[in-house]
Amino acid sequence: MTCRAAWALLLLLPLLCTPAHAGDDPFVFDDSPLQEPLEHPPWFKQSFLDLNDDLAEARATGKRGIILYYGQSRCPYCQKLMEVNFTQEDIASYTREHFDIIPIDIWGIAEVTDLSGNTLIERELAEREQTRFTPSLVFYDLHAREALRLRGYHPPYTFRAALEYVADGHHEREPFKTYLERAEGSMAFLPGELNEEPLFDPPPHALDRSRLSGERPLAVFFERGECHACDILHTGPLQEASIQQLLSQFENVQLDMHAEQPVITPGGERTTARRWAEQLGIFYSPSILFFDEQGREILRVDSVIQFYRLRNILDYIVGKGYLSEPNYQRWRAR
Repeated sequence: MTCRAAWALLLLLPLLCTPAHAGDDPFVFDDSPLQEPLEHPPWFKQSFLDLNDDLAEARATGKRGIILYYGQSRCPYCQKLMEVNFTQEDIASYTREHFDIIPIDIWGIAEVTDLSGNTLIERELAEREQTRFTPSLVFYDLHAREALRLRGYHPPYTFRAALEYVADGHHEREPFKTYLERAEGSMAFLPGELNEEPLFDPPPHALDRSRLSGERPLAVFFERGECHACDILHTGPLQEASIQQLLSQFENVQLDMHAEQPVITPGGERTTARRWAEQLGIFYSPSILFFDEQGREILRVDSVIQFYRLRNILDYIVGKGYLSEPNYQRWRAR
């Protein structure tokens, strides 16, 4: 099989395969807080949290870098990473061969010495790195450069691609989005239609808020056709009455992240949906970006999302919690 064909199969797997049981589905699960604390795999590195030492050890043992895993003990999305991704032998063995994973508790108080030699505690590092959604994984190459950042839980096919993207040095040559799209160009089927919802405003999409403030916050849904994760979002969380009620307080726009559809951004730039997605670094669909009435981005969700997390985010924005507490995790923990 050619590399190009292998990549096409890789991205097609979530569309063609049905999980053996519901717990294996990376998109459908109860995302309320776990009843019992979660433990990470025993092969995660038992680090003294001096990251330069960790990187030196990774280099000495022939690895390609380190991954900082930001998590919390009752996070159902972290559980999916452990119980879906890391139970797949190819993912687990590839990760262990090429990386050391160093766990960081986003509420922890253990001291960390970062790659610049600064000392701070775990929760301060998590806040500085804006790990708004757990799990967050930050990949560093052997030159101590950030190679990739995954915010939130990503399904096995995206996670597997992320590992290879960094391990093979592609991060030095191209964005992750470009790396993924090289496979999409080889797929035989034509792009499908987006999921329509009455909550989405019709085009033209003139979203400029730089001259005149909007009356409501703005939610921009970047999606694409033939997207299993998009289908799950539309048939699941977006059908919940509480989610619909909260979204009714937003201006909601749906864009095809691969389309040349004209759009005026919240900052007043004339562009297309595709070019705007590239500028924003969007590689996962669906991604939802939230902007305030003046067109400033509040936060984004560019990973798997279910009901509980989406409802909390919408509450945070509708209630303007970000004005008094810019750190979403601290706001949620109140």
